[in-house]
Amino acid sequence: MAPVVVLVGAPGCGKTTVGRALAATLGVEFRDTDTDIEQMAGKPIPEIFIDEGEAHFRTLERAAVAAALAGGTGVLALGGGAVLAEETRAALIGHRVVHLSVELPDAVRRVGLGAGRPLLAINPRATLKHLLDQRRPLYAEVATETVVTDGRAPAEVVAEVAALLPR
Repeated sequence: MAPVVVLVGAPGCGKTTVGRALAATLGVEFRDTDTDIEQMAGKPIPEIFIDEGEAHFRTLERAAVAAALAGGTGVLALGGGAVLAEETRAALIGHRVVHLSVELPDAVRRVGLGAGRPLLAINPRATLKHLLDQRRPLYAEVATETVVTDGRAPAEVVAEVAALLPR
């Protein structure tokens, strides 16, 4: 079995919000690899970054994504940096992957000052701009479709993503 759809995108694009609502609309489960990682580690992601570092987090993330792609059947949201791993990008081939695109102004407004987001702890705006610039080509590489989220309500985004899925 494979997920119905995999959502990728930068922090603040709406993966969790849209993913939960989309799963409810489709009558399937919602799975977020960040939640899977926290369950595996037994602690929140910011604590993983502080206690073991980003490299350890990325190792957990690659394992969580591989497990979710192999065993998921609903809507799957990947953490914003999951696409940094070449093996994750390769594993996404053959899956329906929707890139929820967001530009810097909307991302900053949605993320706020980065509370609970370790990569955004220092200078969130500049860091978020760097993340968007670095990751945008990787999201485009793995995406089968892109949905723009800027200035749109979650329900509008959910409707567009749902319309892209086979009936």
